[in-house]
Amino acid sequence: MTASVPAIREQPSQRIAQQILDFITNIPGSREAASEHPRARAEAIALAARRKAFLASPSLALPPGPLGWLTVLPELVAIWKIQAQMVADIAATCGRHTTLTREQMMYCLFRHAASQAVRDLAVRAGQRWVVHAATTHAIRSVAERIGVKLSERALTSSLARMLPVAGALGVGAYAWYDTRQVARTAIAMFTREVEFIPAHHGVEVPAQRVQRDRAQDAREAGL
Repeated sequence: MTASVPAIREQPSQRIAQQILDFITNIPGSREAASEHPRARAEAIALAARRKAFLASPSLALPPGPLGWLTVLPELVAIWKIQAQMVADIAATCGRHTTLTREQMMYCLFRHAASQAVRDLAVRAGQRWVVHAATTHAIRSVAERIGVKLSERALTSSLARMLPVAGALGVGAYAWYDTRQVARTAIAMFTREVEFIPAHHGVEVPAQRVQRDRAQDAREAGL
């Protein structure tokens, strides 16, 4: 008689990490053309994306109780799709879509929610951004760290679904805020020069400059 091997239950953070890896495989295309006024056009793109996210998120959050918990991961993916298209469109209106990388996409999508996880992918250095190409192993490691962070937020989101109407509005408000933060990161990156560093190569950025630029980012974000 052959003994059966019990299936290992996948942790929520692992499921989220795998979704991220699957998600960033393909960079979305864009119909946006390079604009003479990229920041103004980028702000308009961001506003439209926030509205889409607000409408999409509460509709997924409406099922109450345990059924609502099942919508947490689909909701995340749905919002990521809106945000990723927004990032691609902002890059395009700034004339940078052809050089948009998965590292930039991950950084823009998750910098505000999991800053420690993506900090090695890009850094602001004066009036330019330095983007580090990552190996497949490094990308997986980043996705796993993001997964841990987002699984904590997903638990809170699932509890909100116990109150269907109020919970849905709260989830929608967070989707609006979340998308706004992604847009701010994308606009800050694509309206400046970007330097790409190949994998396994380093770039030395003075600690004082990094600290100063983080303070500048915070001021731009209104924090």
